[in-house]
Amino acid sequence: MSKKNKETTLKDIGTAIGVGLIAGFAGTFAITVSQRIEMEITGRKPSDTPANAVREVLDVKPVSESKSQQVSQEVHWAYGTSLGLIRSTLSLAGLRGLVASAIHFFTLWGGKSIMLPSLRVAKPLTEQPPKSIAIDIGHHLIYAATAGLVFDAVYREGKNKKKKKYASSDDKFEIYRKIKDDSDA
Repeated sequence: MSKKNKETTLKDIGTAIGVGLIAGFAGTFAITVSQRIEMEITGRKPSDTPANAVREVLDVKPVSESKSQQVSQEVHWAYGTSLGLIRSTLSLAGLRGLVASAIHFFTLWGGKSIMLPSLRVAKPLTEQPPKSIAIDIGHHLIYAATAGLVFDAVYREGKNKKKKKYASSDDKFEIYRKIKDDSDA
């Protein structure tokens, strides 16, 4: 691999990772708003599943209920933001737009639906009420759609800036001419 190709590849990977984290943060923000609105409507209490998952994986006990809620929020934001890296991987594989967002959604929701019951912090889908499943799907669709839109917009903007950086001599002459015409006026 040539030095230029290696640099381009590293830049592409770095850009995809950074944009993925931004998209993951935006998706986490969107799902948080969606969940809070849903909790207001349904009267559901905030979930302690993230803290329970940490307890299972790390074998730790909560110091207090308020600490448990704080840990749940921190895990929710860290985990949700990091899930934007799935979108990065899809982008590096050449997938963007609706296809990448759909794969991202199915990976997120499918993974969650398997992982949480296996940690014994959530019931398997077969034991959950359909309404609860539908609400959860809705929240995760909001996450995936937001993360996808943000990823594609930020990534595309970065590519456009990269193209503009290397303007042709005709473009440079046109810019110079416009500046000169403005100063003569």
